[in-house]
Amino acid sequence: MTYCCALHVDDGIVFASDTRTNAGPDHIAVVPKMSLWERPGDRVLVLLVSGNLAITQKVVNLLNERLMSTTAPNLWTVTSMFNAAQLVGDTVREVYRTEGDALRAFGYEFTLSLILGGQIIGEAPRLFNIYAAGNFVETTRDTPFFQIGEVKCGKPIIDRVVSASTPIAKAAKCALVSFASTLRSNVTVGMPIDLLIYRRDALKVEMRRRYEENDPYFRELSLGYGQGIVQVFDSLPDPA
Repeated sequence: MTYCCALHVDDGIVFASDTRTNAGPDHIAVVPKMSLWERPGDRVLVLLVSGNLAITQKVVNLLNERLMSTTAPNLWTVTSMFNAAQLVGDTVREVYRTEGDALRAFGYEFTLSLILGGQIIGEAPRLFNIYAAGNFVETTRDTPFFQIGEVKCGKPIIDRVVSASTPIAKAAKCALVSFASTLRSNVTVGMPIDLLIYRRDALKVEMRRRYEENDPYFRELSLGYGQGIVQVFDSLPDPA
């Protein structure tokens, strides 16, 4: 399975994704679920994927193949993030038309969820959640984040900590803590974790890194969060 999240704050957007994929208990692999299209000074687009790996890889491959097209719209030629989300949604529908019936014939559903975010010169950063039907929604100041995949365990901390005005470093820390919580309770989500921070109006990526299993910062963060929960719990009054 998968867990991905993206947090859209005033300072920019934080993207995070795990890398575990499995087709049964004896077939587990590390596969990146974050794709980046970057043209410094012009645009930065980031796509997070969740769902059937064959479907999500085909969507990403089609988007990449069409980057050199001189006739069809592609991620280098769209003029707004809204148009980029439309393009990705149209690509999802195209994959459904070619693969949907065959998948159903073998008892599989057409399952995927995507998060697309970034900035194109001339407009502010934007963040979209794209569904299997190719339709999508955008973040608002009231709901400034999206999650896809195994979202249950990582949602409470983001709900309590993140708002549109949260500093981007704090938002990044919260995203990592949400992964620590998810990893603790869900074995289908696994490290390494990919993290990308895009600062508003930079029009280039200034921070992208992978946290491996033994990363000292992530281990400290996870341990501190777990101990903090126990301390807060112990400080609460017992029921009468």
